[in-house]
Amino acid sequence: MNNSDIKKLSVFRKTLHRYPELSGEEKETAKRVLEFFEPLKPDMVFKGLGGNGLAFIFEGKEEGPVSLFRCELDALPIKEENDIKHLSKIPSKSHVCGHDGHMAIISGLGMELSQNRPQKGKIILLFQPAEETGEGAEAIIRDPKFKEIQPDYAFALHNLPGFESHQIVIKKGAFAAASIGMIILFKGRNSHSAHPEAGNSPAEAMAKTIVALEKLPDAMKKFTLVTVIHAKLGEVAFGTTPGEATVMATLRAHENETRDLLVLYAEKLCTQISKEYGLEVAFEYTEVFAATHNDPEAWELGNQAAKNLDLKTKHIRIPFRWSEDFGLFSSYTKTLLFGLGSGKNQPQLHEPNFDFPDELIPTGVKMFKEIMQQLHY
Repeated sequence: MNNSDIKKLSVFRKTLHRYPELSGEEKETAKRVLEFFEPLKPDMVFKGLGGNGLAFIFEGKEEGPVSLFRCELDALPIKEENDIKHLSKIPSKSHVCGHDGHMAIISGLGMELSQNRPQKGKIILLFQPAEETGEGAEAIIRDPKFKEIQPDYAFALHNLPGFESHQIVIKKGAFAAASIGMIILFKGRNSHSAHPEAGNSPAEAMAKTIVALEKLPDAMKKFTLVTVIHAKLGEVAFGTTPGEATVMATLRAHENETRDLLVLYAEKLCTQISKEYGLEVAFEYTEVFAATHNDPEAWELGNQAAKNLDLKTKHIRIPFRWSEDFGLFSSYTKTLLFGLGSGKNQPQLHEPNFDFPDELIPTGVKMFKEIMQQLHY
């Protein structure tokens, strides 16, 4: 990859950064990616995959494995606060997670493949929609078109602030947590606020639930975490005693089974509290993320790639607490998600002043290219 290619990718990344789109809305982003790939002449293109997703396939002449390299199309509902020329032009939306940089890396891989097709097997470059909401991977996998490109391996990276720039962060087994958004709905009975005894306010039950939920992990043997993210009691009506309450929380664990057990305990807890106060209770769930599990064989390919490139490698022992929608692919194929250090002093992901460092683009391309080299050449 020469300086001209790197500059082209940097310009493309900045364009994507200026025009962020939220999960499920990535039509223009997909269109820009499609335009970028037109001159690269992939052998097959799948459009509208799982929504706005795209897959570009480069085929070898000989039989061989099918490997998939994934990046994300979507941005976040966060107002960017930065002093950069390529600042987001879309109000209160931004690429402060670095998905613009991940797209540039996979686009760079496309440039490489257009010049040097695989000798054997197939390589799929996947631009996945709706990663941030945990809906995109499932939509991709359920799409009938995905059956035509069922991969033997799937690879992805995520830039990681707080780690040395260009450092590869890697781990066998569990790498990122499973999580789920839990919505608890309490229903009591309204009354006049002058006669609260005539109604049944869920206020105390709501308060008890908020405290008790976050203490649930104390009773678990394995790592779990409950974070209450929102609560609402009644309506703003000073003449009314509230009759309904909502509590929302994110539940996390390193394994899918532990997360599911935590959900079961949380439901039992809330049901017990609702009975204590004579309330009805119901549960809803959203933003479900599977645990990301790195297969030993896929891990070996990534680890060897870092060694071949003489990149500094950090072998972590404890999985990350955050979740990645890529985790769902772990249930269907051999996966590897690794981290690419984006600088110790870099703002953290999802902070309003985060901007993906362009100097990481060649490193990401080289890592994926080195993995491809072991499988397809």
